[in-house]
Amino acid sequence: MTTTYETFLDYANRADPYALFPELRRTPVARQPDGSYVVSTYREIVSLLHDPRVSSDLRNLPEIANIRISPDDAAPQLPPEFIRRDPPDHDRLRAMVMKHFGPPGAPGRVAGMEPRMREIITELIDGLVGRSRIDIVDDFAYPLPVTVICELLGVPRPDEPLFHKWSQIAVGTNDPTTGTIVERNQLRFETLAKLGQYLNGLADAHQREPGDDLLSALVTDGEMARPDVLSTAALLLIAGHETTVNLIANGMLTLLRHPHVLERLRQDPGYAVNVVEELLRYEPPIHMPGPRRTALADIEIAGTTIPKGSVIVLVLASGNRDPERFPDPDRFDPDRRDNQHLGFGGGIHYCFGAPLARLETRLALTELTRRLVGPRLVADPPPYRHTPNLRGPLHLLLDIDGVLPAH
Repeated sequence: MTTTYETFLDYANRADPYALFPELRRTPVARQPDGSYVVSTYREIVSLLHDPRVSSDLRNLPEIANIRISPDDAAPQLPPEFIRRDPPDHDRLRAMVMKHFGPPGAPGRVAGMEPRMREIITELIDGLVGRSRIDIVDDFAYPLPVTVICELLGVPRPDEPLFHKWSQIAVGTNDPTTGTIVERNQLRFETLAKLGQYLNGLADAHQREPGDDLLSALVTDGEMARPDVLSTAALLLIAGHETTVNLIANGMLTLLRHPHVLERLRQDPGYAVNVVEELLRYEPPIHMPGPRRTALADIEIAGTTIPKGSVIVLVLASGNRDPERFPDPDRFDPDRRDNQHLGFGGGIHYCFGAPLARLETRLALTELTRRLVGPRLVADPPPYRHTPNLRGPLHLLLDIDGVLPAH
């Protein structure tokens, strides 16, 4: 018998997984045939996000801890990224990176990129002039965050085809429908090793000639060991654009399905703050966090015991639609109050790049709604990416009547 969670993973339900969530939430903590426990209700998800007995370190799964990539491979295996570590390692590494990314060490890093983001957005929308059909994903939602994260990290934008290939493979390994946890992580380790080898060459170059970028800051302050610099850079490069692509594309799709909200945003750019927060609840870019959690002890929750050593899957998107937490949760309402959504997770692993993603998406949706004339969906629903974890349109085709001038 197929469980509701297994039905949710089926690509056939990617366009509307939300219809399955009420049934999923009927059993807040549900054991799956593979022995994992799926958690789908807001209260229980939040509880486990803050529970020190829940580990994000895959090395606590023996079958993962023993994986080693081929010694014949020229690229060395990278250590786990900080989001796949537990305290105190996680806290130490995250603090080292945050010193160069946000307050108090670098309070202006993200906000200081706003003028450059506006330039990139203007250039991308200018490139749509004269066209009657566009693809929001390929023409805008992908190139914007890729360009931003490249400039932030100090990665050459022309190298995008190279790291895009590795990024797609790494993201795909989070999809539980594509193989066993061992098979998927074997591929992930091999892919990240290749990306790490590429980034090591860049790190050497930045150490010789530092720039005003994050990779230069990490290699020149000498605080973080080189292997951790490389795993951190790989994480930021991948996560820094993959989720934002989905957030922007999901945002345009949702606005076009709610024209009254689109029109209000067009008239009031400041409304973008509310719009983006509600998007993070209503159509989040991440439905389940990539690093699987593991129980470090028996955990009693919602009348169920999660045994020590069990894999825990947190379906954040289901928690975001929990009627016990959000009134009328299936309604898109940017004026919603008390919107403590799970769009960026929670606890110590709260999304590191949340300020960057919020700013990019606010600016992007504001300019798209202001400048595109008569945007209309070509297909609804659009085709979706395969992975159930990172959910967003593969393409989002629009017919438009024109493009207004930038100023």
